[in-house]
Formats: sequence, structure tokens, C-alpha cells
Amino acid sequence: MANEYDLAGCFPGAESVSRETIEKLRRHLELVGKWNPAINLVARSTLPEGWSRHVRDSAQILALAPESPRLWLDLGSGGGFPGLVVAILLAERAPGCRLRLVESDLRKATFLREAARSCGIAADVVTDRAESLAPAKADVVSARALAPLADLCALAHRHLVPEGRAIFLKGREHLAELDLASLQWAFTSTLRPSITDPAAAVVALESLRHV
Repeated sequence: MANEYDLAGCFPGAESVSRETIEKLRRHLELVGKWNPAINLVARSTLPEGWSRHVRDSAQILALAPESPRLWLDLGSGGGFPGLVVAILLAERAPGCRLRLVESDLRKATFLREAARSCGIAADVVTDRAESLAPAKADVVSARALAPLADLCALAHRHLVPEGRAIFLKGREHLAELDLASLQWAFTSTLRPSITDPAAAVVALESLRHV
């Protein structure tokens, strides 16, 4: 396998991910490239660096994930980042985990179903808005580039089990977003510097409750 296609540093044990799993991640990325002109899954300018910008960026979320989640809910899944990347990786690492990808755009939801089928991954795709769904009772709720952190807290609180964990990929304003979210929400937070953008972070929240 070419060195450019690796997950080194994304999460503990990333170096031992199987060749088959890497191939599934590459297949997902290829499908994004094919579908992108029609439905704009990701910014076109990011495609040449898609492995780093999208696959590795998504994979690093597992560094703050619980070891054996039962249900993982990904909100605003779009092109499958991070949700389908997580589904592909957990099929090997935690095969008992169910992945549910929530996407309100019908065309993007159709892409997610086709990508999951093509990659041989059993992931549930729900075409709806996260705030309209019945509470999922998920162990993990994740999202990438979906909404400000305060709004994500509301969605996570709706769908998490009491001991669950919300994990969000946030950009350069993550500290300011944490401050604003703390005006409405109480939580325990863990931050991990992003491996794809030194100014960004992976933010994990637990014990989430409204102030």
C-alpha cells in the first residue's frame, strides 16, 4: 500500500488497520470524487488532498471515542465524513457497533446508501433532520462542519444516553465556541489537536446537561 494511504497518528492502533479496510476507505473517496460534480459533497478544491482533508480528518475522531460503542449516530453525514469513515473503521475494530447516518438532503442520503453498499458496510442511513428524529439513545453522537457547538449540544443531548459522549470536529474557533456553549450547557470537555489542521481540534463532551 502506498504510504500516502495510511492512518498513522489518527488513533491508537491506526498503524495496524488492515489493507482491506484501507481499500474500502479509498473506494469511498473515489465515489465522492465521482458523485461530487453532481451533488457537491465536499468543496471541489479539497479533492486532490482528499485522503488527508477528509479520510484522515474523519478517522482521528476515533482517538476520543469509547472502546466499544453500541450505537453511533452521525449527524449531517453529507459525503460520509466522518460517519461512513467511522463505519468502515469500526467494522474491523468494533463489529458490534451500529452506525446510523443522518442526512436531510435526499441526494446526499442516496449517495451514502450507495457508498455503504459499494464498500460492503452495514450502515443505516436516515433521510431526516436530527431535531425531528425520535431520541436515538446513542452511545456516541458525532458531526463535522454542521453547526455551532451550542446547537450541536442541543442535538447531542436529545440523542445521547446519559453516559454518552458527543464528539465533534471543530475548526479554528473551537475555543470561542466552547465558551459560548458553556453559557447554555454544562459538560466535561476533552480536546485533541487536529492532525490535519494545527488550529483545529477534536472536541469530546460528556455529562452534558442544560444550564
